[in-house]
Amino acid sequence: MTETIQLARQLIQIESVTPDDNGCQHVIADYLRPLGFQIEPMPFGDVSNLWARRGETGPFIVFAGHTDVVPTGPADQWQYPPFSAHIDDKGQLYGRGSADMKSSIACFMVATKRFVAKHPDPKGSIGFLITSDEEGPAVDGTVKVVEALEARGEKYDYCLVGEPSSSQQLGDSIKNGRRGSLSGRLTVKGIQGHIAYPELAENPIHTLAPALKTLTETVWDTGNEYFPPTSFQVSNIHAGTGATNVIPGDCVVDFNFRFSTEQTPNSLKQAVHAILDGCEFHYDLQWNLSGLPFITPAEGKLIQAVSKAIKQKTGLQTQLSTGGGTSDGRFIAQTGAQVIELGPLNATIHKIDEHVSVDDLNQLTDIYEQTLINLLVD
Repeated sequence: MTETIQLARQLIQIESVTPDDNGCQHVIADYLRPLGFQIEPMPFGDVSNLWARRGETGPFIVFAGHTDVVPTGPADQWQYPPFSAHIDDKGQLYGRGSADMKSSIACFMVATKRFVAKHPDPKGSIGFLITSDEEGPAVDGTVKVVEALEARGEKYDYCLVGEPSSSQQLGDSIKNGRRGSLSGRLTVKGIQGHIAYPELAENPIHTLAPALKTLTETVWDTGNEYFPPTSFQVSNIHAGTGATNVIPGDCVVDFNFRFSTEQTPNSLKQAVHAILDGCEFHYDLQWNLSGLPFITPAEGKLIQAVSKAIKQKTGLQTQLSTGGGTSDGRFIAQTGAQVIELGPLNATIHKIDEHVSVDDLNQLTDIYEQTLINLLVD
């Protein structure tokens, strides 16, 4: 069993359901300290964050990830206990966080150890930014660390996030950007009344329907070379008292935009309000922006270094992608750093029986090490 697999199993066996790190970052810090890293815990609220740095010069590459995991779901439905880190006879490592993304952190650690042993005085610096608040609200994690580093003028050039980016084969895809996420909660006001006397009431579901049709049929943009078109999706609709003979007094709709760099939060808000203001009903609309879109250009040094490393270690020509949900890369990209995501297969993330290939993790360690060489040595 390689050092990568030993470390991955050690981290997976720690029950660190968001936002509880439960000691994972102590393991990471104890591993990095002998390699010459300066360790700085950066807790905010109930969230554990770790900042570690080796070196004082540029270029500066940061490995970013999270130790928190989503709940396991029904443990009795797993083939093996969800925190057992069991390896089956097919070489699959099972456990919550195996793919998303404790194994990537283990790969970061071993790749860095190997690199430092071979190149003790590289032409740059290496950092680790680890949080326990990625799977939760994400308000006291990476975003707060980034703000604190910015406030004291500590800058980095590149950031490699270990989110599971691969689709069918390790390294076949890397994320060089993500769409923004803007959510809204729309409350349409009506007048509650008896369903047999509609003339004495005002049904907010009925008055909302034409506007909702317009919102779902609107073409917000056509995307661009990096992003698909902006999408509008309704996630929840709630109205009524539960009784079948009562016209509801209001209707609440939760919706979300996943938007490209063709849009801004303000442009989307203005467009939605223009549609709603043209309707004859009273409404209240609360907005929540959870992330701005970002893109790292294909010609950037980080993408070139990572793509080259994948080719060197797997023979694959990786593809760039901006699909999927949000990640903490959205906070880091706002600093101006080049950001990409590269990790194991994403087929089982957040599922029962989450697992990842042992061979893939060993190969991913090689890719991370080669990326350091490509950026800090060659």
